[in-house]
Amino acid sequence: MPTVDAPRGVFVTGTGTGVGKSVLAAAICAGLAARDERVAALKPAVTGLDEVPGKWPPDHELLAAAASAGQSSEEVARYRFGPAVSPHYAAELSDASIDADALLRAAGDGGEGSDALVVEGVGGLMAPLTADYLVRDLAADLALPVVIAARTGLGTINHTLLTLEAARSSGLRVAGVVMTPWPDDPEPIERSNRATVERLGGATVTGLPPTNPESLAEAASLLPLEEWLSPDRSSAS
Repeated sequence: MPTVDAPRGVFVTGTGTGVGKSVLAAAICAGLAARDERVAALKPAVTGLDEVPGKWPPDHELLAAAASAGQSSEEVARYRFGPAVSPHYAAELSDASIDADALLRAAGDGGEGSDALVVEGVGGLMAPLTADYLVRDLAADLALPVVIAARTGLGTINHTLLTLEAARSSGLRVAGVVMTPWPDDPEPIERSNRATVERLGGATVTGLPPTNPESLAEAASLLPLEEWLSPDRSSAS
């Protein structure tokens, strides 16, 4: 499948499910919007809508509220499913299908007329959107710099290095890693994990502080947004 013309923006993925990539993607949207940029958001699919919402709204609603391109939550995520399962299986359970070409068109529509496009993946890079089309394939087709959300504690070194390897083996440009939530007073293991991932992974590691839907832009002020959005300053190796 051919790639699309890459807009200015980032592709946010995670080392797995529940690592904070939705919060990170929303923070990026809010941070750019606070700089008076017109930001569009895209999430290829949302699953788990049958679950009772907690502190945070569903991903597509959070992204629509944080972005500034006037999108509805349905425009942010064209595919929405109730069960909390992988997108390809959620579509199967719903007798539906996810169209990769439609996702690329949606990204093009979102990027057109916007200053930046923020795409949030589903699960990790190797999660399947269809039987033979992974989140990694979508990231490659969009040709956006990749920002990886990772946990701070035990296990994150292995998970993050594997995600970096999966990204780079497909030629993706890694803009950076974000450990989240990054505490005000990190434990020694958290400091060690951050330094180790940065050293072994060859990627800049940033911390996103604990935040809430009302303080996303403030949290994003600590992120190197302009570095991520400048391809020549991304880590491609």
